[in-house]
Amino acid sequence: MPENVMKLCLIGCGKMGHAMLTGWLGLEDIQAEISVIDPAHDTAQALFSTPSVGLRYYHSVAELPAGYCADIAILAVKPQIMDNVLPQVAAIGDSATGWISIAAGISTTGLGQHLGVDARLMRAMPNTPAAIGRGVTALYCTETVSAAQKERAEALLRACGDVVHIDDELMMDAVTAVSGSGPAYVFLLAEVMAAAGRKLGLPANVADRLARQTVAGSGALLAAETAPASQLRVNVTSEGGTTAAALGVLMAEGGMSALFDTALEAAALRAQELDGSRR
Repeated sequence: MPENVMKLCLIGCGKMGHAMLTGWLGLEDIQAEISVIDPAHDTAQALFSTPSVGLRYYHSVAELPAGYCADIAILAVKPQIMDNVLPQVAAIGDSATGWISIAAGISTTGLGQHLGVDARLMRAMPNTPAAIGRGVTALYCTETVSAAQKERAEALLRACGDVVHIDDELMMDAVTAVSGSGPAYVFLLAEVMAAAGRKLGLPANVADRLARQTVAGSGALLAAETAPASQLRVNVTSEGGTTAAALGVLMAEGGMSALFDTALEAAALRAQELDGSRR
């Protein structure tokens, strides 16, 4: 393998790991040998035919070539099993390896308990639109991470969408609540809009199609416009009209704003609870 080729190791290839891998394989200029470690082989094996990237799949760390050492290792396993996984994968890195964890709630302090207090640790919180290159990822880097590693990490994450830098690790719980879990809130919006449409008498297929495309189209418009969301809302709200009648309910005291405050607080609190080092 040429010396300038990055050794990239993806640990865990579930939904988010698979989404990130798909993004990397779509990069024409990536110079990397990608090793995927996951006991379940179905998703990664489906990508073996991609000729532009060196891709290897392993069921466990023990199957890696002797002396293997990753330049960048991405921890894409569920936070509930992180304490079991870290001791197994610590051996694939050395003092120069950059570690990126995408597990919600697991702090760099918790990671360092297994990988070493001087390890080059990063936390990233992507979301599922990464699968189509439309995600957004928040990235936090410890002081031990080099400028080159930050650049590499950002390049990998940008394959999946936008990247936002976070300077205070404590903000990662809020990031998790807003954008990490956020797609589920949007999908729920489409779900409840369709259900409400059915209650108003629309055929199920019509209600579902109207709700789905309204959410998708509005998201595309929001991405294309520079105006804030509040202004876009005003732009489609005529005084005394049907939209205003609905917003009068949604924006009333105890309505959507209060509900989201409570919901996101619950998500952020759960993120804190997932990290044993903070108990």
